[in-house]
Amino acid sequence: MRIPIALALTGAALAGCTVIPPADPARMQPYPTAYPQASAPPPPAAPSPSAPPAASYPGPAVTPPYTPAQSYPPPSELPVATPEPSLTYAALGQTVTVGGPRITPLAVLEDSRCPMNARCVWGGQVRLRVRIDSGRGGEVEVTSGKPVTVADGTLELVEVQPDKVAGGDNHGTVAQSAYRFGFRFMGGY
Repeated sequence: MRIPIALALTGAALAGCTVIPPADPARMQPYPTAYPQASAPPPPAAPSPSAPPAASYPGPAVTPPYTPAQSYPPPSELPVATPEPSLTYAALGQTVTVGGPRITPLAVLEDSRCPMNARCVWGGQVRLRVRIDSGRGGEVEVTSGKPVTVADGTLELVEVQPDKVAGGDNHGTVAQSAYRFGFRFMGGY
């Protein structure tokens, strides 16, 4: 028995593999080009004069509307979301009342925000030294997005304006006189 070289090489290359023989076209059945559709029921037969009237075909079954297993309260009983207090803005050296405490931004310690016309891995942050005129008062450091405890609530630096812009004459820095800081106080006296 002579084995062609190509078959011998293929057999050596496939050692340890299972070879699936090609399908026998004679044994293959073709896929149907169309699947049978459900046919409509035949129309009712005409009643004969001597037979009693036949029941008419009622038509397709009607599915009742979906009703959830769990009942939900009506909208009038849902809890109402209370809006967050609006922001109070202050410039460096300006004293403002933020929902109770009086806040004075004293100095920008860090402004590592990503410029608005750049793509950054980290959004950055702003750190401020502020004076708080309340029961305990004093100077504290506030970081954007990180609330600090003040009296019986929390003070948060939520927004810093203007946005930084890469390039240009200012090289991505903001003039001290241009800063506006948006604070929010949550809590109350």
